[in-house]
Amino acid sequence: MALASEPVLLLMDEPTAGMSPEETTVMMRLISALAAERTVVLVEHKMKLVMGLCERLIVLHHGEFLAEGTPEQIRNNADVRRVYLGEE
Repeated sequence: MALASEPVLLLMDEPTAGMSPEETTVMMRLISALAAERTVVLVEHKMKLVMGLCERLIVLHHGEFLAEGTPEQIRNNADVRRVYLGEE
């Protein structure tokens, strides 16, 4: 229904919640195809999906800004690693 008006911006909140790994893979392909034609903003906790799809990420911790950057920058960000991976 959200695509019926051909939006230039699509907001998706946890689009793969409750999906199996196979269903998530299909959804990743769909989101990628949608992103070729419009801006897609995701709120998502599945890091494999986010890192595989997104060009830029914003990481929040307890609702507050923690980091922003490319997937590679986020993977290597000391604050992200400390908060989410428990690394020093």
